[in-house]
Amino acid sequence: MKSPKEQPLHTRRQFLRTSVLGGALAHTVPLFLEKTFLTLDAMAASTSGQYATGKDSTILVVLQLAGGNDGINTFVPYGDDAYYKARPTIHLPNKEILRISDYAGLHPELTGLRDLYGAGHLGIVQGVGYPNPNRSHFRSTEIWQTASDSNRNESRGWLGRYFDSCCSGADPATVGVAISGQTPQAFASPSPKGVAFANPEQFRYMSESAGNPKEAERLMREMNAPESDSPSMSGPNDGGSIGMISGKVDKEGSTVDFLQRTALGAEMSSDQILKITRKTKSSVNYPTTQLGNSLNLVARLIAGGLPTRVYYVSQGGFDTHANQLPSHSGLMKDLNAGIASFVADLKAQGNFDRVLMVSFSEFGRRVSENASGGTDHGAAAPMFVLGGGVKPGLYGAYPSLTDLYQGDLKFNTDFRSVYATALEKWLGAPSEMVLGKKFPILPYI
Repeated sequence: MKSPKEQPLHTRRQFLRTSVLGGALAHTVPLFLEKTFLTLDAMAASTSGQYATGKDSTILVVLQLAGGNDGINTFVPYGDDAYYKARPTIHLPNKEILRISDYAGLHPELTGLRDLYGAGHLGIVQGVGYPNPNRSHFRSTEIWQTASDSNRNESRGWLGRYFDSCCSGADPATVGVAISGQTPQAFASPSPKGVAFANPEQFRYMSESAGNPKEAERLMREMNAPESDSPSMSGPNDGGSIGMISGKVDKEGSTVDFLQRTALGAEMSSDQILKITRKTKSSVNYPTTQLGNSLNLVARLIAGGLPTRVYYVSQGGFDTHANQLPSHSGLMKDLNAGIASFVADLKAQGNFDRVLMVSFSEFGRRVSENASGGTDHGAAAPMFVLGGGVKPGLYGAYPSLTDLYQGDLKFNTDFRSVYATALEKWLGAPSEMVLGKKFPILPYI
């Protein structure tokens, strides 16, 4: 595997050399444009640097567990009596917990993650959060997606800043791909890149609208509009089940504005995505769930050679205010099945060593159960990092179950350290430039 410390992308011509654009020229553009791009490609060939793309370098997959996953019943402190006292009806049976250490173990449904840990491909970062935590779904999601301090509003996403810093001049909309009906705020930037879609067949209409940028823009705007039935939140303790929370996104900006300026490249990238997904099939059976379908699609795009460095997927429903045991167990089962299939697929392709998956949720849950057999919005929680290049182990300390802040676990690892490590050691990007300040690098890579 190539070292993840690749040179960042800097110019349009350098990106063209390793993008889908060059490969698609002969079939999709007029002769004079073909000659222009081939000239640029030849110029890039004379440069000394080789720049990383998802075709031949490392890939980051971000997995959002939307709604506030209960980290305590995900990575269970079975060795602490305080766990059973705080959760007399929703604690997990000691004998069923998949033990990782003498103190904590994984939820019984996470057998695939247990096996990944044993095989040396899973890291568990404990007690992850940020100072002055916010219990609002949307505000906390915004903080995680923008990597901002809790007392400061930031419109740009952390991945959007990475795209701007390291992928300047990228034409196709394949620097980042979100499998979603809406572009995540993590992708937002003044010069947006990336594309969001729930079904690649939507790109059929992009191909049909070639030569009509206004129609292509309208279709892409429609594809990236917020879901009409997305839940409405009014406060930090709302009930219900949350699906995909993207944070605040400017409907008139992000992907659409980018497509207006680069309609040709976007149309060609969209066409390439459609071609790849139509011809590339998985040899692995995925669960027929939202997450399973999303990871199946990501694996097919990787297998098909799409040059994307960053993929973004989500699993919703983690707002477990009531009747938590069965609902959370089902979520853990779906999470485990989706990840297990994805890992098996990547291994079959020979791409497992090139992929790093990082999971996050906007917050954890309270230590004590509530009167409805569930848990309310909390703060710190664990994050999973997995892949062929991951150093297995437990990172950070499990927070105390008794030394709490307003009923919540106190964080001991800033989530931006997890991001900084992925940026520096996996994507080869300057984390301080992307995140705005220096955060400690963790040894999980």
